[in-house]
Amino acid sequence: MAKVSVLNMQGKKVEEIELNDSVFGLEANDHVVYRAVVTQLANSRQGTQSALTRGEVRGGGIKPWRQKGTGRARQGSIRAPQWTGGGVVFAPKPRDYSKRLNKKERQLALKVALSEKVRNGKLIVLDTLEFNEIKTKNMASVLNALEVVKGLIVLADNNQNVVLSARNIPNTRTIPVNNINIYDLLKYEKCVITKDAVKALEEVYA
Repeated sequence: MAKVSVLNMQGKKVEEIELNDSVFGLEANDHVVYRAVVTQLANSRQGTQSALTRGEVRGGGIKPWRQKGTGRARQGSIRAPQWTGGGVVFAPKPRDYSKRLNKKERQLALKVALSEKVRNGKLIVLDTLEFNEIKTKNMASVLNALEVVKGLIVLADNNQNVVLSARNIPNTRTIPVNNINIYDLLKYEKCVITKDAVKALEEVYA
């Protein structure tokens, strides 16, 4: 089992904990991570875009001028795509972009991403992360002590003082442990996670 240091909010080491290899010690698997990211991004698309084709635009039923003898190019309708106000060629229509991914495959991708963070020293475990008041300066000082510039903060519960203190800091996102996802793990350089959240992950995914 891999050992990681547990830090306090001042960035000082307070203890060491062992991480479960079945969650934090998996080998790299780029393909399953790729499939999980593509699925998540596809499922986040609304698919409500829509435009009118030439057959759906109002008007244009009459031929604008005769076929021959005008010296101009032949035209059949003022709602053809080359006309201003005309229809769109291959206009987008509402569609379902969602993809399916097996539950075990999705969990495997998440564990691979967590393992990669551990291998690269990008997983920071905190003994606790709590504030008595909502103050951005408090969260900024914690991130500075941990040397985190672009970080994902994973909490065991939805602590509103922490969430609201972090929401105005650029390149920082807080999520509860039950909402952890593959895209955020890859998007943010470092993952700051509380010790309680680590235990919750191991209980669910081990």
